[in-house]
Amino acid sequence: MRIKDMWQLMNSLRINSYCYAFPAKMKGPFFRSGPCHGETFGCFHDNGKGSGLLCHQFLLFTVWLSSFQNVEALHMPPGTSHISSTSELASPPTTGFFEPIEISPSVFPHFPFPGETFPPMYPSFPTTYNPVLTGRCPVNFSAISMLMEKTASDCCELLAAQVGNVICCPQVGSLLRIFQGFYSTSSDKLVLQNAVADDCFKDIISILSSRGANSSIPTICSIKSSNLTGGSCPVKDITSFEKIVNTSKLLEACSTVDPLKECCRPICQPAIMEAALQISGMQSLINDNKDLIGGPTHIDTLNDCKGVVYSWLSRTLSFDAANTAFRILSACKVNKVCPLEFKQPSEVIKACRNVAAPSPSCCSSLNTYIAGIQKQMLITNRQAILCATVFGSMLQKGGVMTNVYELCDVDLKDFSLQANGQQGCLLRSLPADVVYDNSTGYSFICDLSDNIAAPWPLSSSMSSLSLCAPEMSLPALPTSQTLGNPGCRGAELDFLVPIFSFFVLCTLFY
Repeated sequence: MRIKDMWQLMNSLRINSYCYAFPAKMKGPFFRSGPCHGETFGCFHDNGKGSGLLCHQFLLFTVWLSSFQNVEALHMPPGTSHISSTSELASPPTTGFFEPIEISPSVFPHFPFPGETFPPMYPSFPTTYNPVLTGRCPVNFSAISMLMEKTASDCCELLAAQVGNVICCPQVGSLLRIFQGFYSTSSDKLVLQNAVADDCFKDIISILSSRGANSSIPTICSIKSSNLTGGSCPVKDITSFEKIVNTSKLLEACSTVDPLKECCRPICQPAIMEAALQISGMQSLINDNKDLIGGPTHIDTLNDCKGVVYSWLSRTLSFDAANTAFRILSACKVNKVCPLEFKQPSEVIKACRNVAAPSPSCCSSLNTYIAGIQKQMLITNRQAILCATVFGSMLQKGGVMTNVYELCDVDLKDFSLQANGQQGCLLRSLPADVVYDNSTGYSFICDLSDNIAAPWPLSSSMSSLSLCAPEMSLPALPTSQTLGNPGCRGAELDFLVPIFSFFVLCTLFY
């Protein structure tokens, strides 16, 4: 059967379908919506040998099966063409036999907040290009290309702000520390001079942007070129560093960092702090019981010296070992604080102050307030516990003594960014990365998808909360990580798999 006859059959069945067309001058297939005029139809560009017969028959069989479905097509007048936009679905990179595929926007649910950008659960693909470098940074960036790619993926354009606190910025910080140590391998310095640091920092951001990363990383992560210079730390060369610091002890503590123990029973963190105190010259002052750490100047110096310690570790360890260790240390830090911003919940306090049973007005006010929180960012399960406690403490201080989380069915995932405004995603407390795939775009694993109730604080004081106390345990996690939200993908994309597989089959028979 000719494909034109098949198209007429499809029209008679009133099936919502896409034209699979081949203009006379085009060698590769493409999709467009609506009726087709003047094209040669087929699963591939037919060279007259009849090799597409099996494919055509299979397509007809597929159309026949679909006739059993109660599907109504939207009428599209002839000549109307659908032009995809980034607000509907970003096009994947052109690879192999296929050109970018246009998907009807009706396939995907509309973002519930008009005028705002789509949430990160929509598929997205990077726009890559050749970076423009300063030419004044004497570093072979190809040697750290894998690390640069990982960082670009973790800070992809659409996700950087949402995962900045948990994924993007920790990875950027690790990259800068490793770069600083890598740069020092060709000299006896552990830091960069100011002018070189400026040029290298520009090149790093330029390369990351060219690989699909957000160009606003410096703002999102509050980083600058001075992070590479050692700042006010008095020790910046390897010889002096190794004379002052017990490097064997430092290396033993930080060469392998245990992700399960480091945050509650730290080994590497105290070793880094001790080394920083020693090279900053403050260790002797502390031994003399002089309180000099509290001043802003001393804190800055200590932080600068910690950067020098990280540089030495980066110079000594492999890239992978250093990145793993630094990401674990960052995870310990970010999971100690709730990163969300809470406005004064005066309306919630007013509606919920005297309730003892489920109240529509109280729950409505509470849900409205939490809906604003849900637009901020993705957080981890540990952060969600802290955030729920922080917000609960604010309500208790305002006079809300009843557990309104229980009354209004508030879950931990309600404090994180929502997928399409429907389901929350909590990231793992352990270091995680955004993964890029040629077919699905960017994705990440959500740690919790079940309805774990948000904990109501025992008192309005935060001093009693400790995630490391023996009696404190995290909520039970799903037995399979794949149960979580698939991230930048969406459940709505699952139906594309058999369609895509079908056309791959057609191509193979060709």
